Amino acid sequence: MHLHLLQHSPHQGPARLADWLSSMGHSHTVFHLDAGETPPRLTDCDALVVLDGPVGPLDDTAQPWLKRERKLIARALDSHKPLLGIGFGARLIAEELGAVVSRGTQAETGWHRVVLAPESPLDLPEQFNAFMWHREVFALPEDALPLGSSEASPLQGFSWDARRVVGLLCHLEATRESVEALLANEPLLDGSERSPHIQSSEAMFADPQRFIHLAPLLDRLLSQWLRSPAG
Repeated sequence: MHLHLLQHSPHQGPARLADWLSSMGHSHTVFHLDAGETPPRLTDCDALVVLDGPVGPLDDTAQPWLKRERKLIARALDSHKPLLGIGFGARLIAEELGAVVSRGTQAETGWHRVVLAPESPLDLPEQFNAFMWHREVFALPEDALPLGSSEASPLQGFSWDARRVVGLLCHLEATRESVEALLANEPLLDGSERSPHIQSSEAMFADPQRFIHLAPLLDRLLSQWLRSPAG
């Protein structure tokens, strides 16, 4: 399979997701619509991934490239091809599906426990630790099923159209290197000083095994997503 990836920041790339694609024999191309690149054609790929990116409101006026990206996501939703959104990408997909996207009550960064929703169609552990970096959240789109929740965020993701479309607030693709790049180049999220769900950089790297444990979770999720009945 060949996948198109939409990236919005040099410091928020596909990380372990790219390694997984290569290990499974899939190819991928990365596009940067925010840098003025022309949107890719869906006919040239088997699946689309929309990566994390800017924080704050989804403002088409301040970010004119967003209109082109929204159109591409809308076409992907109308197609039969798998669509995955992470962080910012999940927000765009949720909004395109009619869900409310807004600022969360508190910022959430570092490692937090996700409790799988009983109705989630994704075969994942009932509880697992995932990396977080967000302030914005989204409501559950109509006809979608919830992934699960964390203490700070009641909805950590969703699936739609028999798992063909998946949106993740949490980051299963994170690696030590990707988190180091994030911390070195991105400002702290607004409200971090007041949130009890913010971890220090020391705490984020205290247990290297956490990054290793993400690998099988990412494998399970991506394998199910690409094998979705509607895909």
